Amino acid sequence: MGVGENFNSFCFNLNMSSLTVETIQYRYKRIVKQINQSYWNSTSETAHGLYVGSYGRGTEIWTSDIDIIVSLPHAIKQRYDAYVGNRQSAFIQNVKNEIAKTYPRSKIRGDGQVIVIEFDDGIRFEIVPAFLASDLSSYIYPDTNNGGSWRVTDPRSEMKAMNELNALKNKNLKRLCRMARAWKSECNVPINGILIDTLAYRFLNSVDTYDSTSYYYYDWMSRDFFKYLMELSSTQEYWYAPGSVRKVYKTGDFQHKAKRAYNKALEAIDDEEYPTLSKLAWREIYGSKFAN
Repeated sequence: MGVGENFNSFCFNLNMSSLTVETIQYRYKRIVKQINQSYWNSTSETAHGLYVGSYGRGTEIWTSDIDIIVSLPHAIKQRYDAYVGNRQSAFIQNVKNEIAKTYPRSKIRGDGQVIVIEFDDGIRFEIVPAFLASDLSSYIYPDTNNGGSWRVTDPRSEMKAMNELNALKNKNLKRLCRMARAWKSECNVPINGILIDTLAYRFLNSVDTYDSTSYYYYDWMSRDFFKYLMELSSTQEYWYAPGSVRKVYKTGDFQHKAKRAYNKALEAIDDEEYPTLSKLAWREIYGSKFAN
């Protein structure tokens, strides 16, 4: 196969299986339905729920963390605001106990800002109970740390920004984000999902080279993205997420591994006359799912 076919196959391999997606959707609906029964006097499986995080942005390739927000009536917040002590911790525990009615045999725990459900098949849900803010877009959510506080998050703006640029870039943005996650996993790169998405967004938004191209140019797009990453200042501590403009902090210096990937991408491109050698070089970057 040629370059285009190899990257097409790679991107397909990064997609979650239809069975996995169905399992995630089934569990999501059960969780949302329980929230609606407990707090909204409703049996809806969709109202007051929202996929967020990498899965919500459409850039996830693993099932280790499926992030969702469930919104509750503001009367609940008023009730907990009257509590003495860590009201956010009490609130998290209350919602956890309600969700446990649906999954009584699963491992469920409150963890700082989220309720975590770990399933035996390796899928983990991280549920943020929250309240829709007055702008009808952002959410007020609890943070149990340091005595407890309420914080604000705006995932809808981030998803909107990602979707809009992805459409303008011929779907290349989300594919690049997913490929970068494979690189992160294969090469143990100290970079988290939201920073991958933020930097991929900034990279493609800064060039017009890949506005209408597709798989046949993903070798060059990979090369150029790694070059972009390796040239970022190692002293910069954070970047602004698209849409929400929240600060996204780095978790380590990823630039030296980006330089290795850039050099390996140059090698893979030089070897394209020898498909087997080129494929092996790309697999050193992206792992065994490349053209498998």
